[in-house]
Amino acid sequence: MTAGGRPVVGEGDLRRWSEALAGIARTGLAFTRNQYEQERFEEVLNVAAEMSATLSEGWTSEQFYAEWMKSVGDGVPGYITPKVAVGAVVGNDDGEMLLMQRADSGVWLYPTGWADVGYSPSEVVVKEVFEETGIICEVERPIAIHDGLRRGFTTVPMYSMVFLCWAVGGELVPHPLECRDVGFFGPDNLPDGMPGNDWWLSHAFSAIRGDPIEFLFDHPRTPPWRS
Repeated sequence: MTAGGRPVVGEGDLRRWSEALAGIARTGLAFTRNQYEQERFEEVLNVAAEMSATLSEGWTSEQFYAEWMKSVGDGVPGYITPKVAVGAVVGNDDGEMLLMQRADSGVWLYPTGWADVGYSPSEVVVKEVFEETGIICEVERPIAIHDGLRRGFTTVPMYSMVFLCWAVGGELVPHPLECRDVGFFGPDNLPDGMPGNDWWLSHAFSAIRGDPIEFLFDHPRTPPWRS
């Protein structure tokens, strides 16, 4: 969208820019040994904290700054990168998809969770699906990878890898802390409160039906800082 010939800057863009600035500053602090540069990176981090506080309720710029400073490491371990999550589009013999209603937001989505150290992405998928829904699944293949900040479904830097899976056992049992409800749903009886229907839902059901699909990913933008 534009206003007077100029692009309109949305809240999602501002949040992504503040996180990018915070990442640059923390990575700089991890590598520099120059006191002058350290002070400049700390100043950039303060600016990013002010931006994030303006977009958030309940968090001050001082809290953002302090939380970010906790993650400053030394050298390569301190290089700031997005967190990694995995998601599972789990189909059954009836062409339905496994969905869970998140306990924190009430949103319905495919099972998803943070990647765990020591597991491969597909192993995390099997573990997360069972823990969150009680369903045992087999992983077939990855079908998508997304930038959560760009897509607007997360407020922290995150890449999400989504795998096509099949239900092979278990019983529907929602995790008492992470889910309000779980179930299998077809394209004609979906629950209310599903984000991002316009860009992932039809792709997911196409994969479950066995239709030819392309690997879904966020294409490069020029420049990358505009939606």
